[in-house]
Parts: sequence; structure tokens; C-alpha cells
Amino acid sequence: MADMIMVICVVMSAYFIRGITGFGSGLISVPLLALSFPLTFAIPLILALDFTASIALGGINRKQTVWGEIKVLLPAGLIGGGLGILALLKLPQTPILIALGAFTMFFGFRNVFGVQPVGQIHRGWAIPAGLAGGATGALFGVGSPPYIMYLSRRLHDKGQMRATFSWLIAVDGAARLIWFAVAGLLFDTKLIIAYLTCLIPMAFGLYTGNSVHTDMTSGGMLKAVGILLSFSGAMLFLKALG
Repeated sequence: MADMIMVICVVMSAYFIRGITGFGSGLISVPLLALSFPLTFAIPLILALDFTASIALGGINRKQTVWGEIKVLLPAGLIGGGLGILALLKLPQTPILIALGAFTMFFGFRNVFGVQPVGQIHRGWAIPAGLAGGATGALFGVGSPPYIMYLSRRLHDKGQMRATFSWLIAVDGAARLIWFAVAGLLFDTKLIIAYLTCLIPMAFGLYTGNSVHTDMTSGGMLKAVGILLSFSGAMLFLKALG
């Protein structure tokens, strides 16, 4: 019971952040859940919830979606996702936790210190961004950073970026869910119960986050998220080395 309460609190907080920023639910929730649960539980759970949230958010903002960017990112993302699932099944947990900790802290520090490149990049960068996003999404449950870094340098309208990212994660997530099902990672009873239990907390987090995002500065929120990510990454290092 205590474990489920912790999962609910993490999910609600993560999707509150996503409601404000449009992304980051996996980047926040997976490192926190990995402190108490195996990655083979945490990653499929958040992937399924992210897929559900992306369908909801993408449907609301469908007209702002830039499908041309999704068509370029998606093929590389699918290839990267397959490679990431193989690594998740074959590699031992300790090096994955260490890598996830480093990955999380990197983006945490990036937010804290406001490292935000400017200027539009060439569409060819969609290939490495897609490979990295698909692989890290399957292996760590946090594929959003490579996608967001690419889209933020291609789309300058926040509404377009939010809608495009939501539909990208929905389509990419559907493919990864199929991969996870083939690998037998979606049929655990505890996982199914956790998913059904977290639907309402996820929806509440998205709703409240979306309601308050206009009253908060994006810079302040990014720094707050960065501090949380840095702390989560440090805790993962301690778990892996303890």
C-alpha cells in the first residue's frame, strides 16, 4: 500500500510539471520510481501513462501540430527504440542506473544554469535526435530531452512545439508499447493495477499544471525542474553504488 501511495505521488507531481511545461514527465518520474522499483516496472508504467497523456494533450492541440517534423523524427525514433529495449533486457541494472543518473543530472544542471542554445538547426539533425530519443526512451523511459532539444531549435511557437511533441510521443510511444508487449514487459499484474490506479492522479496533475502554467515564468519553472532532476540523479548514483 505504501509503495502504491508513493507511485501515485510521483506520477501526480510529474504530470503536474508536464501540464506546465508540456514535457518532462518521464524525466522526473522514472528516476524517482527507480529508487524503489526495478526499471522493468518503472519504464513500462510511465511509457503507458505518457502515451495516454499525449493522446489527450495532442487531441486538444491537434491543429497546431507540425506533422512534417514528426515524419522526419519518427523512423529514427523507432529504430532507436528497438535498440533501447534490447539493451534494457540484456544489460545489468547497475550500469543502467548509473547511466540514467548521469543522464538525469546532465539535463538537471542544464536547466539550473539556463543553457539554452539559439538559432534554427538543419532538419538532418532529426536522425541523431530520433535515434537518441527512441533509445533513451526505451532504455531509461525518458526520451523527451533529445526530441525537445531538436524541436525547440526548429519550432519557435510554443503551441506548435507542445502539440507536435505530444503527437510524436503518442505515435512513438505506441510503437514502443508494441515492442514492450512483444518482450513480455506489459503483462505483469502489478504493472496493470498501477497503470489503472494512476490514471486519475495523472489526469489531475495534467489539469492543475495546465491551469497554472500561464501564471509562472518558464525560466523559473525550468530551474525548479532542474534542481529536482539533479537531486534525482544523485539519488540514483547512491542507489547504484550502495
